[in-house]
This record gives sequence, structure tokens and C-alpha cells, in this order.
Amino acid sequence: MSDDCIFCKIINRELDADIVYEDEHSIAFKDINPVAPVHILVAPKKHIPTLQDMDKEDEPLIGHLHGVINEVARAFKLDTKGYRVVINCGSDAGQIVFHLHLHLLGGRPLLQNLAQGRGA
Repeated sequence: MSDDCIFCKIINRELDADIVYEDEHSIAFKDINPVAPVHILVAPKKHIPTLQDMDKEDEPLIGHLHGVINEVARAFKLDTKGYRVVINCGSDAGQIVFHLHLHLLGGRPLLQNLAQGRGA
């Protein structure tokens, strides 16, 4: 855990968040600045700054996070019409919070390029 990481503070319950899923390895919560009707962030509990910072031992974790995405997508009824999953890696990609996380976006057609929108 990182002392100054906002997601680590959410995981440690030092900051409030609208948590929609949690297990021993991950947490999912609503984005406070959503770019779609459903905008959920799925993050590992292990502090990994970016996708590029993952170690070989972390590879099963990224698969687990995708499984969580599937479960949360079903819970929000996104599984039938579709959804988008985004990982921003580094500041040039729009990453604002340097704790690996996946964006689950849905609830409307996502035809435009969301890369020009806000990141986290």
C-alpha cells in the first residue's frame, strides 16, 4: 500500500467510495467523475502504480480483474448490450491516479472516442 495513494486509502477505508464489489484481491467502486452512465473502477488491492509496473507474479491478478469486470457488468445489466474496458497506463494515456485500475464503461452507446475525455 502507498500512504499517499487515493485508491489505497479507499481500500483501507480511510476515504469513502461507493463500493459495488469487493473480494480479497480487488475492489470496484463508482467513478466520482463518470464519463458514461455506468463508470466503475476496478482495482487490485495490491498497490501497482501502472500496468507497466506489473511483475510476472501479478499476471494472474490481471485475469482476476477481468473476471470482476464481467461480474460487475452483469450486475449493472451491461452484459447484453455491451461495455468498454479501459486501462490508462501513464500520464500521456490520461492516468491520473497511479494505482492500476480498469474502467468499466457502459449504459449508453460508446461510439465516440472516450480517450479525449477524462481519465483517472
